[in-house]
Amino acid sequence: MTVLLAIYLQDHHAAGVAGARVARRVASSVPSDRPEADLSRVAEEIAEDLATLESIMRTLGMKPNGIKDAIARSGERLGRLKPNGRFRQRSPLSDVLELEMLLVGITGKQAMWVTLRNATTLPTEELDRLIKRAEDQKRSVESARKAAARRAFGGTDD
Repeated sequence: MTVLLAIYLQDHHAAGVAGARVARRVASSVPSDRPEADLSRVAEEIAEDLATLESIMRTLGMKPNGIKDAIARSGERLGRLKPNGRFRQRSPLSDVLELEMLLVGITGKQAMWVTLRNATTLPTEELDRLIKRAEDQKRSVESARKAAARRAFGGTDD
């Protein structure tokens, strides 16, 4: 089980490396017209969550996989090259897609915290805090995503 858990955490770490980069970019480029959609706070928390995962891995005697992390960083960079309907400036479509990627990543991270809570002897109080924080992050990103979709496609937030 330890080998499988190490692979699992290395995979989540690699996803977290890419996710933290996306979160920083989104925080600096997506307009936030809603106070509940504090993307700078979310980006900071995602970076903290990655550091927490690294600490947990050390506690469990595991290390991130540099190759997986490099592939994730490269994939994140390549993802920026996708056609988005604009050549010289950021497209509103990029905002929507990157916020949706963040939602998927935060949901996966939250599932990882739940798995660690149920499959290890790590302190449950800290994991419960991380699970709740992920839920708060999802609410913030979803609020920003709805606004970005409205800017890109029109319509309402519903």
